[in-house]
Amino acid sequence: MISIDYQSKLPLYEQIAQKFQTLILKGALPPDAQMPSVRTMAVELSINPNTIQKAYSLLEQQGYIYPVKGRGNFVSDSSALVRQEKKSLLEDVRQLIQEGKELGVRQTEFIQVIDRIYRKGDSNDRAKEC
Repeated sequence: MISIDYQSKLPLYEQIAQKFQTLILKGALPPDAQMPSVRTMAVELSINPNTIQKAYSLLEQQGYIYPVKGRGNFVSDSSALVRQEKKSLLEDVRQLIQEGKELGVRQTEFIQVIDRIYRKGDSNDRAKEC
């Protein structure tokens, strides 16, 4: 379910939180589903339980999960989170387009990249364009 990149400069707890965020936003972990216990995740990933607890605390602060005393952590309703993430993503895209315009990137170039990404699912278009 979760894998860790030990070569990454990103702290382990942030990697874990990001993986769970993705699973929640994609619907792989539906609302009110119970999260794996801290102890189970620590054993599965062979890391300190405090690291898992820190990731869960971060997820709770961000609204992705909620605790139930004596029962564990559960997935929050993510529909509002999905809307917020989409809004944030579209704002990032708007800023990138503005920067591109300032650098002389034409609208047709942006559209070609977007079309290629949606047609092929190619997330490495940027590397090909450079």
